[in-house]
Formats: sequence, C-alpha cells, structure tokens
Amino acid sequence: MNAMAPRRTPIASGAGRQFAAMARDYWNSERRWLVRGAVLLLILLTLAQVALAIWVSYWHRDLFDALEARETGELLQLTLVFVLIFVLTMAVTALHLHVKRWVQLDWRQWMTALLLDQWMTGAHHYRLQFTPGEHDNPDGRIAEDIRIATEAAVGLAHSLLYSVLILGSFVDILLSVSGSATLPGTGLVVPGYMVVMAFLYAGAGTALGLLLGRPLIRSTNWLQTVEANLRFGLARARSHSEAIALMHGEGFERRSAARLFADVGRGWNRQTVAYLGIVSFSTGYGTLLPVFPILIAAPQYMAGAMSLGLLMQAAQAFQRLTSALSWPVDNLGELARCRASIDRIVSLYQDMLQLERGDHTPDQADGRIRVSHSRHPDLEIRGLRLSTPTGQLLLDDFDLHVRHGERILITGDPAVTVALFKAVAGLWPWGRGEIALPEGRELMFLPQHPFMPEGPLRAALCYPYEPARYDDAALHRALECAGIAWLARRLDDSDDWGRVLPLRAQQRLGMARLFLQQPGWVFIDQATDAFDAKDEICTMEMLHHELPSTTLLNISLHNGLSHFYDHKLVLKRQRPARIQSYRPVRDPLPEA
Repeated sequence: MNAMAPRRTPIASGAGRQFAAMARDYWNSERRWLVRGAVLLLILLTLAQVALAIWVSYWHRDLFDALEARETGELLQLTLVFVLIFVLTMAVTALHLHVKRWVQLDWRQWMTALLLDQWMTGAHHYRLQFTPGEHDNPDGRIAEDIRIATEAAVGLAHSLLYSVLILGSFVDILLSVSGSATLPGTGLVVPGYMVVMAFLYAGAGTALGLLLGRPLIRSTNWLQTVEANLRFGLARARSHSEAIALMHGEGFERRSAARLFADVGRGWNRQTVAYLGIVSFSTGYGTLLPVFPILIAAPQYMAGAMSLGLLMQAAQAFQRLTSALSWPVDNLGELARCRASIDRIVSLYQDMLQLERGDHTPDQADGRIRVSHSRHPDLEIRGLRLSTPTGQLLLDDFDLHVRHGERILITGDPAVTVALFKAVAGLWPWGRGEIALPEGRELMFLPQHPFMPEGPLRAALCYPYEPARYDDAALHRALECAGIAWLARRLDDSDDWGRVLPLRAQQRLGMARLFLQQPGWVFIDQATDAFDAKDEICTMEMLHHELPSTTLLNISLHNGLSHFYDHKLVLKRQRPARIQSYRPVRDPLPEA
C-alpha cells in the first residue's frame, strides 16, 4: 500500500459525510503537523486580510474627510499610510496564495494516492468494469475530479471564513457610523438602520439566487459526466488506433465521437440555460450594490449628521457586509462544480471499498469466487463454478490439485480455458468456489497480449519491476533465451512498444520476462500462439532448460506440445456436467 494512504474510512451515508471523513483522515495523516501548521498559517493570513480591509475602511473615511476639509498635510500623511497598506496587502496576498495552493496540491496528492492505492489493489481497476454502480471513467475521476474537489473546497473554505470575519467586523463598523433613522409615516426609530437594510438586501438576493441557481447543480453534474465520457472515448480511440486503421473504422469512430460531443453540447446548453437566470440576477444585484447604500445614507449626509468620510465609510461597509452575506449566491457555480466532483469521487471510492469488503468476506454463500493464499505449497481449486456475465454455465463442480513443479497443458473450449485463467488471476467474478494459491511463491500470469508500457525497452522488459533490479547481463540473457537478442541494442531506446513491435515480438518479450524474473509459478494463456510450430517447440525447450523447477500451467490450442507436460487437462463447456479429462500424458486416454 502507498505510504501516503491512510487507514480506510468506513462507508458513510451521503457523499458529503464520506468526503468529510476522507478530509478528516488527511487532517490526521502522518504529516498532520505540517498540514495543520499550513492551515493555521492560512487562517492567520486570512485574519491579516480582514485586518487590512478594516484599515482601508478607516483610511477611506480619513481620506474623504481630509478632502472635504481641504487639508493638504493630512492628505500627504494619508498617502504615505496608503503606501504601507499597499505593500502589506501585496505581501499578505502573495503569501496567502502560496500557502493556499500548497494546501490544495498537498491534499490533492494525498487523495490521489488514496484512490490510486484502492484502484490498483486487487485488480479493482479491472473488476470495476463489471461491477454495478456509479464509477464510470475512474481515471477521469482520479485525475480531474480530485483536482476540482480539493481546489474548490480549499478556495470555498477560505472565502467562507473571510466572509464570516468580514461580516462580524463590518457589522460593528456599520452600526457605529450609520446612526438611526425614523421610518417614514411613523415615529419608530431604527438604530443602525443600514445594518438592517444590508441584511434585507442580501437576504432577498440570496433567496432569489438560490432559487434561480438550483438547476445549475444538476446541469453541472451532467456536463462533467459527458465531458469525461468524451475524454474517455477519444483516449480509447488513440489506444486502439492501429486496429481502427486496419479495419478502416475511422468513420465509425468519427460518428461515435460526434455522438459523444453532441451529449457535451446538450449538457453545455442545459448549463447555459441554468446560468442565464443566475447570471442576469447577479449582474443586476451587483450593479445596484455600490449605489444603494449611498442613496439610503444620503439623507443623513444632507442633514449634516454625517461627514463625507463617514458617508463613504458607511457605503463601503454596506458593500462589504452584503458581499459577505451574498457568499452563497456568489459561489453557487463553484459550489455546484465542487459538489458534482465530490459525488463522483465518493461514488468511485465507495464502490472500490465494496469490492475490497467482498474480497475479505469468507462466506461463499454470496456466489463469489474466493481467491486466497494458502501455506500449502500446492495450488488447490475446490468446487469451482464458472459462468458467463449473462449467467450461462461454463464449468461446474471443478476440483484441481497442482503440485509444485508439475507441468500442466490446458486445452479445450477457449471460453472455458480463458475463464479459468482469469479466475485463478482473480479477474473473473462470475461463479463460485475457492482457489487457494501457494503463499510466498512468486506467481506470474502471461496473457496472450502482454502489456507493453511506453518508455525505455529495459523498463518494458523488467515490468512490473524497476529496471535497476536487473543488470544488463541478465537482460541480454533473457532476450537471447526468448529469441529476440537483436533487441538488446535497443534497451535504452524509448518508444510505444505495443505499437512498434509485431505481436510475435511482443509475445517473445513476454517470454523474456519469464526468463528474467524466473517465478516459481507460471500461468500462460496462449502466449505463444503467434509463433510457428518450430519456434513454439524451441521456446518450450528453453523454458524447461532455464526454469526446471517452475510450475507451469499453459493454455494452448496447438498440437504437438503434450510431451513437454506431465498432465493434459481438456476443458469443454458444460450444460452442466462434470469435467472432462485430466490424465498423465504418458498414459493418454480418449478425451471426453
């Protein structure tokens, strides 16, 4: 498990609670004191920003009073004070931005490590494809939605704290400078009437804004989903470009991309309609805000109860106060974007936790295939039942015991053999039974199409281990045993090997990994089907020579290889029925 990943939080009810639990784990992680120190510094800098805003408010009052009184000396002194405020504001803002972005990146890194750890554990990245739930495009959720959620959450938390502090500070200022007013037509005196007007103005604006902005949350969630679908579709076309080119499928892919973009267009238009109401209202609301407080305070200035400086300070305090009260409306779009990303992150995380909880469930009554590790040195398969994703029976009541060092040739129906290969690898969820793998013995699965990561050839050869684990002599020997010694001169070349190498060379490179890593157990699924008969025989002879004590289970549909194996297992699709034949090849019997 990744060292940065914390303990796994139990599933909470609701995306907000689950995300809060994940945030709490980050706060309590191994680097908690650094994280807490950064957050404390961020809060202190926010307090400094509020203090500077209050200082600016009083500076404005003194400035307009000096202008009204035409005091040149006072104006010069205020100019020098403003230079100090200006320098401090720049310094505090720059430092605050640096700390805030550090927290955003650090939280994103921690959460990315957490979800990657889950995604790359127990083949969850593969098994999620066959698991019901809201977890489409998990790569996009990890790369993009975590970025949006962490950046937006920190930004929104800061702006909310700033607004609350501004609210408390400027309520006091507005109370002290606005005085009292008598309601027209009554004798009722309202002390601090501008504070009351600010709350009414902001309250009405917030209520209307939230009402108009409700469709924005749903439309933003939908838009982010279809945008992720488009990215995934284009990435899939890129990764399968050779097959598409061979089949001349560009037209189909173009139409598929056009359909995906049409979904993006519809999502965009839905969001545009949702934005129309809130943006129109926000524009009018913001346009009126600078004028409204001056109009309601003007009677007191005209009556001589206020100086010009107090009038301007009251107007500025009113704007600050209403802006703080309008935080929900001003941040509605960002809240919607953050909420949509949080929902996508949490749904992926919960589904992976469900997979993990299922992995540790000992009860087989749920109809699952349980793959475990045993202290016994042999492979045990007990009561295995394999089905297709649609529920059709492939294999039933299958038992198999493979001793260490044995060589087993598996042939028969390809659907059954492939399902068995994936079930032993823990990748086939359809069926039930138990597979006990030998613990402490390195297992290697070699599929028909070995994975070829981009980058240096030595990294592709050593995959999934780091190249530094092996010296050049071992790499050259592995390539020579696999019959591709000509690739040795390209060990440090970087390329997309899955595209530049033909399938036969890729399969030979997969075999070279066997010779290099020399595992104790090897499961091969038609990994030499691109070879001709002579090359396949030579490869099997080399395997017996270089890995004499390795247990080998090989799925092959080619004839002429039986003499390399101790037993031959023939699998046929069941209706249901029992299995087929499992006989020593030295005493062959008719296949069932």
